[in-house]
Amino acid sequence: MSFISAREHGAKPGSGGPASAQNEAIDRRERLRRLALETIDLSKDPYFMRNHLGQYECRLCLTLHTNEGNYLAHTQGKRHQQNLAKRAAREAAEKAAVPAPQKRAPIRRTVKIGRPGYRVTKQFDPNTQQRSLLFQIEYPEVEENAKPRHRFMSAYEQRIETADKAFQYLIFSAEPYENISFKIPNAEVDRVDGKMFTHWDPDNKVFSLQFYFARPREHAMPGMPPMLPTAPGAPMPLPVMIPPPPAVSSQHGPVPLAGGPAPPLTGLPPPPPPPGSMGILPPAGLPQPPPQPVGFTSPPGGMQAFPAPPPPFLK
Repeated sequence: MSFISAREHGAKPGSGGPASAQNEAIDRRERLRRLALETIDLSKDPYFMRNHLGQYECRLCLTLHTNEGNYLAHTQGKRHQQNLAKRAAREAAEKAAVPAPQKRAPIRRTVKIGRPGYRVTKQFDPNTQQRSLLFQIEYPEVEENAKPRHRFMSAYEQRIETADKAFQYLIFSAEPYENISFKIPNAEVDRVDGKMFTHWDPDNKVFSLQFYFARPREHAMPGMPPMLPTAPGAPMPLPVMIPPPPAVSSQHGPVPLAGGPAPPLTGLPPPPPPPGSMGILPPAGLPQPPPQPVGFTSPPGGMQAFPAPPPPFLK
């Protein structure tokens, strides 16, 4: 029986052998794992993940670990630290490339001081048969360099009254006064030929607006054709003048126009009756006389044709 020393087994003198050294390494790693678990919260680690097999993965380095201690030891290693530095540098470069969002201007809150004074004048133009309205709004305390505004609003846009398609609303606005509106007929506004204009008087602080309503069909002027539906802004069609038909001459003289008396004929013999009328038949075997041209009469006997004289001049 031979004696084998501890040096031959590779263990330190005084130790329990290779098994004792391995146990000490396991104990040391276990103590480090417990210490890391006490100081590091894995639930806040964005790269720590547990898969369906019960293993632990590092999503940054794409490595697998059997337990939490092995993962914690990996996070302190060189590979994990280098990947962390690369990720931080890339995120910093992306943030530098994206421009900083611009700050929005704060919304200005104005304290309203009440409603402005106003005057409304109704007008009627007898030449064009159009009605107009003149609004004069007074803004004595309007803000400096501010100009009042206005707009037309449909009855279906407001929520104060029941919508009525027969009316519309005209709104005026200027800071720091409250908005005011007028209920007017829902008729088409004539916006052509300068019939709608606005004026702001900066000295007297008065805003004026005048506009005309389009002429309806029942208010058409006498002697003018009825209004036809045209596109907004299109010119009105001109009335068409139809010339009277020219006078037509016949065998017995000029034919009068419809509704007028026939011009008198004097100094002419009565025309002979046409063949075949009043029971008189032309002789058999004789050729029929040729038809006479319009405007000529044939004297008795049919020897020569002369033009009919013009009608006498009536003073």
